[in-house]
Amino acid sequence: MRFQLDHDWQGNMSTPRARVGDEVKTQLLLLLCAIWVVLGLFGHAPWKPLETTGISIVKTIIDGGNLIAPLASGEPSLELPPLYYLSAAGSATVLGSWLPLHDAARLINILWMTIILLVVGMTGRELWSRGVGRQSVFIMIGCIGLVVSAHSLGAEIAGLASVSSGFYALALSKRRPWRASGLFGLAMGLGFLSYGIMPLLILISTALSLPIFFKAWRSISFTKFLSTALLISTPLIGAWLFIFHYYYPILFAKWLSLNLSGFNFHNHQYFLKILVWYSWPAFPLALWGLWRYRQQLLSKPKFQLMIAFFFCSLFFIGFGAPAKDVSALPFLIPLVAMAAGSVEHLKRGAASALNWFGVILFGLIGFLIWLGWIAMTTGYPTRIKERMQFLSGAYDTSFNWLTFLVAVAISIIWVLVCVRAKQTNRSTVSNWAMGFTFGWSLLMTLWLPMLDSARSYQPVFTSMQKTIPNTYHCINSLNLGQPQRLLLNYYTEIKLKPVTNLQQLSCDLYLIQTAKNKERVPPKQGWKLIWHGKRAADRKESFSLYER
Repeated sequence: MRFQLDHDWQGNMSTPRARVGDEVKTQLLLLLCAIWVVLGLFGHAPWKPLETTGISIVKTIIDGGNLIAPLASGEPSLELPPLYYLSAAGSATVLGSWLPLHDAARLINILWMTIILLVVGMTGRELWSRGVGRQSVFIMIGCIGLVVSAHSLGAEIAGLASVSSGFYALALSKRRPWRASGLFGLAMGLGFLSYGIMPLLILISTALSLPIFFKAWRSISFTKFLSTALLISTPLIGAWLFIFHYYYPILFAKWLSLNLSGFNFHNHQYFLKILVWYSWPAFPLALWGLWRYRQQLLSKPKFQLMIAFFFCSLFFIGFGAPAKDVSALPFLIPLVAMAAGSVEHLKRGAASALNWFGVILFGLIGFLIWLGWIAMTTGYPTRIKERMQFLSGAYDTSFNWLTFLVAVAISIIWVLVCVRAKQTNRSTVSNWAMGFTFGWSLLMTLWLPMLDSARSYQPVFTSMQKTIPNTYHCINSLNLGQPQRLLLNYYTEIKLKPVTNLQQLSCDLYLIQTAKNKERVPPKQGWKLIWHGKRAADRKESFSLYER
């Protein structure tokens, strides 16, 4: 029987034990990832701001729009290449008979997240050793900033899949240069076709900066690796650019101008600040790794790769991305890679503190979610029910046996893990991932109807559609945000004609969006209010429809 020695890194060697349970651990990992990925992808309407553009583009594709450069409804220019939206439209076409369009399209994220978690695990194993791959995946699914984007219909998740694959290819290039070159070429090509120029800039700049700043990467093998990757990616990128320019030259010119003039932000400080919570628990573990390996950071290739990738990402994202949390996804890759190799070397006190912090935090979150669900279902405690009704706008709640049983099963599993799990450094991150999955699963089962009631625009716009006259010429809109306009078109097929002031009104209907603390601007005489509405729990915006 094979044995391994477990070192507690405190100066003592633990008793040798049989190396058993790897298969069970792998099955547990796969089950945990499946629960984490699937729950949250269906059962709710498109939510703004992350999903409004995506669902509009997918609907345009399904309704017969062009496949080379599909646009959101009413948009004059293309923001991103079409690969992600084509994949989502394919998923919606296949599954649309059983699910609503937005749910069917959103399920494509299972594919993209599978790629991400797979290459993150292989990166951990390649950079460190056997077993670290599992820790990498546990840390990745436990990152706070990933969970919302992973369950939203947005191309950012495809961009993350490309940069994580490119990062793994660079890690693999030392051992398997030819295999790595093919993967790196595909990562660059598919990253560009799904999320535009940003993944391409991050990967190319990282690959070029490594041999420039570090001698270990200056080799003929790495030159062949990079050259072959460029030969693979160039036809993929060039083919789309050529077809795009050939069939839609005006739209291509707008897209090119938008990309070339888009690097005028200065958000480096913003992204550095949000990483403290956005990448938790990878952030503190990565900091510990930087301190522990401080004397090897500039001498070992794996640390050189992490450092180069992080600073190249910071440089281009800081200049080329708006100050939005979702833009920070690429930073998770090097932080998770560093954190995964640093877990084993945590002091016992720090590992125990992190473990108990997770147990207490997710235990409290789980208790509050169950308490809120019980209040909404039974009516007691009364004050909690009233508060939740006020925040969600959901006054009628129905009992669902399936979601209830799923929530109970996940709760039992989490309690058993907390009670029976052996406390080790590695169990610290696996327990965190389990706790995070526990909290997210309860939220996406017990509270999903209430969250959807608070965030969905479907009741508002379908209510408005019922009041519109059977015959009308067009509808002007004033102050209506892009997300609201796209969702209105998704639910009702209505296309608006925006105006900037009341003097431009030319249609027989007029829709206005009013923000909190701003006076409604009704038209002059000759118009009458025929509808006014808002989301049930919304205290910030409302909509009014006038008829001439």
